Amino acid sequence: MKKQAKRISKPQPIHWRLKAVVVAVCLMFVSLVGRAAYIQVLQPEMLRHESDMRTLRTTSSEVQRGLITDRNGEMLAVSVPVKAVYADPKVVHDENGFADMRRWQALAEVLHQPESELVNRVKSNPNKRFTYIQRQVTPAVADYIKQLKLPGIYLKSESRRYYPTGEITAQLVGITNIDDVGIEGLENTYDNWLTGIPSKEQVRQSRDGQVVERLGIIQQGERSNDLMLSIDQRIQQLAYRELKRATEMYQATSGSLVMIDVHTGEILAMANTPSYNPNARDDLESYRMRNRAVTDAYEPGSTVKPFVMAAALEAGIVKPGDLVDTSPGWMRIGGRQVRDGQNFGDIPLATILIKSSNVGISKLALGLPIQRLLGTYQSLGLGNYTGVNLTGESTGLIPDRHRWSDFERATLAFGYGLTVTPLQLARMYATLGSGGILRPASVLKLKQAPDGVRVLSETSAKEVLKMLVGVTEAGGTGTKAHIDGYPVAGKSGTSRKAVAGGYGDDYVALFAGVAPANNPRLAMVVVVNEPKGDHYYGGDVSGPVFGKVMSGALQMLNVEPVSAKAQVQLAGTPGRKE
Repeated sequence: MKKQAKRISKPQPIHWRLKAVVVAVCLMFVSLVGRAAYIQVLQPEMLRHESDMRTLRTTSSEVQRGLITDRNGEMLAVSVPVKAVYADPKVVHDENGFADMRRWQALAEVLHQPESELVNRVKSNPNKRFTYIQRQVTPAVADYIKQLKLPGIYLKSESRRYYPTGEITAQLVGITNIDDVGIEGLENTYDNWLTGIPSKEQVRQSRDGQVVERLGIIQQGERSNDLMLSIDQRIQQLAYRELKRATEMYQATSGSLVMIDVHTGEILAMANTPSYNPNARDDLESYRMRNRAVTDAYEPGSTVKPFVMAAALEAGIVKPGDLVDTSPGWMRIGGRQVRDGQNFGDIPLATILIKSSNVGISKLALGLPIQRLLGTYQSLGLGNYTGVNLTGESTGLIPDRHRWSDFERATLAFGYGLTVTPLQLARMYATLGSGGILRPASVLKLKQAPDGVRVLSETSAKEVLKMLVGVTEAGGTGTKAHIDGYPVAGKSGTSRKAVAGGYGDDYVALFAGVAPANNPRLAMVVVVNEPKGDHYYGGDVSGPVFGKVMSGALQMLNVEPVSAKAQVQLAGTPGRKE
């Protein structure tokens, strides 16, 4: 009985349990090996992808926008380093960033933002990973924000465009937006040239953001290019100051001034009023941003008379010594009347320009075939672009008709019925000063002067220049543009502004000319739009601006004054009544 009990109590191995455990262990081992083989052999890219998603980053180098300078290297536009303040709302919430609201109050004060509005922007979406707090803050403000040590508030580098000359060159140079993209003026026209391409590099970063491996360049960058303008900032500053003074004195709507180097076609000054400060854009008004020297077109008035004279000389209908009968001071053309201020009688050609005789110039125009007159205007660049490549440039208007009345032909001769921009008119006078060679206008500094195209004979151009000297001498209509030591060949102009159904009571005062007349160097046009009061003639309003700016520019460029004897000889214009 005892032997049987002992035999029963002896433990017996359970074979199926052992087998189950062994099979389970083997299956686990096989599954682990299979999974490892699947990941590493069959699907290795997935693991690499997951790793790369967590560690691979693309960094880009910062490329500053190119400089804009004047012809002498003076800065007109430069990029300065600033910071952008941004928040990671998720980090702010996760790290209890609102625990100390005094820091948020300090942040709001230094950024000049309402505290409640700033905090709500961060609180509104706790899972958001990025939101701008403020762009383009100064380095000093950025350092202060860094010292606040607000969790989830970060800084990143960017650049801001700064314009040292402010309102003086605002319309010409233009501005960029907050992302450093040109939106006005030359900043817009040459945006691709001024903008570089940042180089991009792929790196591997550790968990704390440190670069542990540089994997290579994925995009080769390009440096930005600088832009050197033909503008002389010294002359530009003088031009803007005098133009602004005149528009304020005569309470004018606007004003424009363009100065061109006769020998190259380079624009040395292009000023407009009213202007704006491109460094302070809170109250920016669009009408102040327009570069009126190239966008606005006006009827040029008597400033086109010298070119009618040149066309008449070229056609051979008159010669320098001829006289023109203007009696009795008016003439009836097609039922309409053309009138002078007084009866000048029989006058030489020079006196037609000196006294600005509408009757005299109308007779010359009527002696020309209409296509010859229009062809002269067109060959001088009217109705076409000047080559300056500025956004918004107007071509002006020369009417294209099959039939012209005699009165319409006459009005074309004294500047009505067509429109020109200040730049076009300055280019016409530069052509006269260059001896009849038309060159494209350039706002960029040129390495050498373009060849140009001859549109007037040198003889005719020089003859007209001699006639125009008397305009700024005693008895002329532009004596306020006279410059001591430099003979000026200029012409004043006053045109009434067109309104619906005719002409209104507003005027445009113009003065255009070349100096020194004996050896032309500069051509300039001054336009004052809608001067108020009793003084609205071009010689009275625009003439003084011309004289002051041209005198200063000639001295700045070290142009040698003309002797008194030479000026007397030049004033003795052939065909002029002494």
